[in-house]
Amino acid sequence: MELDNVGNLDDVVLLRDTPPSTYKQVKYAVDSSTPVNEEYLTKPSKDGGASVLRKIAKAWRQLTADGNNAELVLVSNRAPDPGDELVAMRDARTGFLMPKAAAGSAASKLGRARSRWAQASGLAEAELHKLLSVLRFDLAQDMVRYQEHLRLLMALTGLRHDEQALKNGTGWVAEMVRDGRRELTLEMVQSAVDTLSLKAGPARALLSIATLKPDPMAADADHALDWVDRFDGDSAFTKRRPALPNTWSQLQADIEAAPGRLPAGTNAVSVTGSIRLAPAFLVGATFRMVTGTDLAAVQRGQLWSTTDSYDTALVPETSEHRLDQGDELAVGIAVATDLTDDVLEYLRGQNLPVSKLVAYAPPGGVAKDGSVPDSSAANALAVGIRDHLRRVARPARRMHLFLACPMGLAVLLGNRWNRLCETVIYEDIKIDEGYEPAFTIQA
Repeated sequence: MELDNVGNLDDVVLLRDTPPSTYKQVKYAVDSSTPVNEEYLTKPSKDGGASVLRKIAKAWRQLTADGNNAELVLVSNRAPDPGDELVAMRDARTGFLMPKAAAGSAASKLGRARSRWAQASGLAEAELHKLLSVLRFDLAQDMVRYQEHLRLLMALTGLRHDEQALKNGTGWVAEMVRDGRRELTLEMVQSAVDTLSLKAGPARALLSIATLKPDPMAADADHALDWVDRFDGDSAFTKRRPALPNTWSQLQADIEAAPGRLPAGTNAVSVTGSIRLAPAFLVGATFRMVTGTDLAAVQRGQLWSTTDSYDTALVPETSEHRLDQGDELAVGIAVATDLTDDVLEYLRGQNLPVSKLVAYAPPGGVAKDGSVPDSSAANALAVGIRDHLRRVARPARRMHLFLACPMGLAVLLGNRWNRLCETVIYEDIKIDEGYEPAFTIQA
């Protein structure tokens, strides 16, 4: 905090053993009357000193003089000005103005704005492009939303995340500042976690996978997959499959490569982001229980973990529907809603080589929202479904899996999908035939 010899980007610095380190300049305002725009960034200070942008440019040159990269962040509760040529190019998911800010000719409005920014920063325009490629604008930081983000981050990384835990953690940081401590080491933070009794579970690596909408946790993740622009549809409600030329097989390869992208020795992982059920199941299967990984996902504010205990496996309600079209098996997970009729129509329409459809419902037989109340129940039901399947699927060489369940249950079920047969997972695309095959896994 307020680190020496790093220029204007010194408010909060995250120093890493391996570059790039992160340098943040924090600009807090008591109201929203001053948005972040060209005037705010390029005008000289009240005493005639350098502008915000020129100070950042000078610090960037200083930090990268040795050839190392640096991550730069301007943090403010001020909102971006939607009427500003360059600031309006900011990607809300990443916080960067680039690459959109580089569009347009020199004579365009955007080009003329770049020229003014370059002159105000004291950089050549090519240098400005490089600066804007590493300068993140973390704007409109509402305190309530920021606290919600922190609590979710605490939950995902294995800490208590109740309101008192947040107060205790931030209170410790404030105490360090008041005591004049400007450097907080990893060892100090770990000691504080123990002293304040903040630990709730294992320290977890974060895996962010977004296909429906941007994941606010992506910037904090150890590895992030952003497929939002690679899925077909204009909103999170309509994004159901990859948009050509992107394919399900490419997404499967990206997800299955994720374990190798996480820190070495990782054995506890939290998955965050907005994904449909087929990718959620694949995530669970990628970190299957036999790998020894403790996998967790957020489900309606709860953390559902593969290691949460349960008393006995829950025996699902089952129903069988003969088709006699072949020797393979179709499986429907009808927990949130009953998909039986839709799946039967699809199986007949596509003439898939299946002998029957086995549909699984929660104990009691009623598929509805909230039928799986918590992580313990989800784990118990996942085991119950898997154990029953091991018996009925023994003669089949391939299964066709259809899911209508909480996302967290799809993750937990995929995590336990072993000692079965090759499985094709289908996604509900709502249009055309209703379903399409997404992934194939060996089990």
